[in-house]
Amino acid sequence: MTIPDVAALTLDEKAALTSGASFWHTKPIERTGVAAVMLTDGPHGLRKQREGGDHLGIGDSVPATCFPPAVGLGSSWDVDLAERVGRALGTESAIENVGVLLGPGINIKRSPLCGRNFEYLSEDPIVSGVLGAALVRGIQSRGVGASLKHFAANNQENDRMRASSDVDPRPLREIYLRGFQRVVEDAQPWTVMCSYNRINGVYASEDPWLLTQVLRDEWGFDGLVVSDWGAVNDRVRGLAAGMDLEMPSSNGVTDAQIVAAVRDGSLAESVVDVAAGRVLDLVRKATSGPEVAGPLDVDAHHALAREAAAGSVVLLKNDGDLLPLDPAGSVAVIGAFAEDPRYQGAGSSQIVPTRLDTALDEIRAAATGDVTYAQGFSNAADATDDETRALREEAVAAARGASVAVLFLGLPARLESEGFDRDDIDLPAAQLALVDAVVGANPATVVVLSNGGVVALPFDDRVPAIVEAWLLGQAGGGATADVLFGAVNPSGKLTETIPLRIEDTPAYLDFPGEFSRVRYGEGLFVGYRWYDARRLPVAYPFGHGLSYTRFAYRDAAAALTASGDIEVTVTVENVGTRAGREIVQVYTSLRGGAVQRPERELKGFASVTLEPGESRAVTVAVRRADLAYWDVRVDRWVVEGGAYAFDVAASSRDLRASVTVEIAADEVSVPLTRESSLGEALQHPAAGPVVRHALASMMGGGEAQPDAGGDAGEPAGDGIDLLRMIESLPIGRVGMFAAGTGDTAAAEQLVSAILAAGGDDASA
Repeated sequence: MTIPDVAALTLDEKAALTSGASFWHTKPIERTGVAAVMLTDGPHGLRKQREGGDHLGIGDSVPATCFPPAVGLGSSWDVDLAERVGRALGTESAIENVGVLLGPGINIKRSPLCGRNFEYLSEDPIVSGVLGAALVRGIQSRGVGASLKHFAANNQENDRMRASSDVDPRPLREIYLRGFQRVVEDAQPWTVMCSYNRINGVYASEDPWLLTQVLRDEWGFDGLVVSDWGAVNDRVRGLAAGMDLEMPSSNGVTDAQIVAAVRDGSLAESVVDVAAGRVLDLVRKATSGPEVAGPLDVDAHHALAREAAAGSVVLLKNDGDLLPLDPAGSVAVIGAFAEDPRYQGAGSSQIVPTRLDTALDEIRAAATGDVTYAQGFSNAADATDDETRALREEAVAAARGASVAVLFLGLPARLESEGFDRDDIDLPAAQLALVDAVVGANPATVVVLSNGGVVALPFDDRVPAIVEAWLLGQAGGGATADVLFGAVNPSGKLTETIPLRIEDTPAYLDFPGEFSRVRYGEGLFVGYRWYDARRLPVAYPFGHGLSYTRFAYRDAAAALTASGDIEVTVTVENVGTRAGREIVQVYTSLRGGAVQRPERELKGFASVTLEPGESRAVTVAVRRADLAYWDVRVDRWVVEGGAYAFDVAASSRDLRASVTVEIAADEVSVPLTRESSLGEALQHPAAGPVVRHALASMMGGGEAQPDAGGDAGEPAGDGIDLLRMIESLPIGRVGMFAAGTGDTAAAEQLVSAILAAGGDDASA
């Protein structure tokens, strides 16, 4: 199909292209042969609604494979697996003639209370960026576009259509935008979806700084920006900012606004041309990809979903090697989720699965010994005390008669969903009471969790084995049985910290804000960065995950590459008795730097699968760019020079080895102004000698010398460090020293000399 250039279209046609024809389709231009493109929900499966369905028409969609949501897949830390899942998602979309799948979601898990955390990968931008890029590559390899979302700083559901995420420049760049930058630069998604919220007071859908300066000019994004469904506040302003496509349809209302704005001169037609041209580019991509013929191989995709689910399971605890279970032993399966699984989140990403495994059926299939089942609790909000008591008593009886009790707990959909945030991180009270009763009847108890966001674990000291099974998609039941019986050795690791209390979490005092303003008061210290900086105990740290085997690390080393990146190499040995996969993590730190930094930050990871007794060298690549901080003085990324520690670790709190690499600094030239401080002038290579000479003259002695830190001088006779006292004085106010003498001309001459040496005009 030949798609015309934008010059072949009328103004009305160009304006029409920039909004949807319906809830899910772009507008066709039949006169010129421009076809409509379907965009539809993901991100962990295809949710293609039948024509006429609204955005929340949950259940009214074609059957598709429900892969593990991001909360699970992220815990795999498996780049290849994520890309293969992406390819499967692209295949299913192509079979259904879908042009763009709305995903992946890579927003940072700022608070465990965010109701949509199940759709996001991590509290860390490197994990989110690397795995997000893999998903995009996979989807787009099948001729289907991905839509990277939700751009940006969309970290809560409460008041999500209006709330302003008020974030300082460094955390905005280093935490909330860094993952998006990684995906855009590495994978070039066809579309980026702007979020509902405001950022520092400006709607994301009409923010030229975000959508044009950062996304396009700095990162080189060459695709289309689409609104989240209903995220448009002012269509004309949004178009000028770089928001190309409004979804869903406005029934022509905003098209007419655009045409009117061009005709009255308030909007340049060239702006409409650019946006319409990007829509035409999307149509070209969507109609020229590889032919993907159906029907869907349901069995193959279900098998991939099972593999992905098993790789997503995190073994939190396994005292006494209670797991894996002996298939010949007797097992009491307890908990409603074993029979009626919670396998995906609630809201716009809810998939109609092609089939659905249950853990109870799969455990029965894997076991050769007796398997009994008790519901244990009801997920109904109106369950009576008598019903709850009776279910608990039945569970206790089952547990008492078995070798092992496997207790399936979790959060019902009514407690976590898109559209609202959670009230707490607690499991329902009836479930917690059930744990106490079951452990009292049978101490050999395994807890299996089904949850889209982390939950508190007050029973951690009493339960010997805990399996974090997240939301695992349609094959999660089989994958859970695979892990419980050892057919799969668990290898997942946490991509978010499990806290002891909600009060310990970074955003506790600033979530969800008030009067539509949300202050990101924790700054850079999100997730593990916060807990480490404050030396807070946690239930389980970021990066933690056990295995049925053990891994030893040795011979860590690091070297600079020709490009300036760093390669960290370590030998990993499987010193246990089972084959298994280990995820090697590399964290960096720089002590004594010029800016505030977390204790350590993840900068790279890699995985290795080893047979018992096998060892292998693992190389983790760390990009020099990822060592950079955002320098607010010059508004750009800067790598600070110095001796960086590269910690090789099995989790953020399980450091196995450390190597040091000397990193060269980026050159930063910050011109001095009258508002610059004397301390900053002292640090300046040209202005510093001028200041020291002047200060020495004022003190009536030899030239003042800074100490080892570069900012303090010799103490006065009474022990007062005069230089340190005045180093924060703005250069333009040194005239105060002349107040008693009246020699203001000399003071101004000194100011002029400092500014001239510092690269600025004396009249600045």
